[in-house]
Amino acid sequence: MGILRRLLGRDPAVTSSTMADVAPGEPVDVDADERAYELELLKSEQARLSDLAQRQLRYAKYAWQPPARGGERRADDQDATAGDR
Repeated sequence: MGILRRLLGRDPAVTSSTMADVAPGEPVDVDADERAYELELLKSEQARLSDLAQRQLRYAKYAWQPPARGGERRADDQDATAGDR
């Protein structure tokens, strides 16, 4: 919601001192504000997590999962050949 308020110019967090730098009619660079906010979030997340936790999150997509035991078919699956008997 804050992004919409900033786009529409109704954000109470935006003070007159920050708006004094922007000429009337000139669009406010919301993307830069959002990037700065996301960078701040990433820095706080990095400070919160230990090195081990960061490493685990970084390499989680490469984790190996063992195949399901017994193959694809399960005991509760309908047996396609049972109807042919």
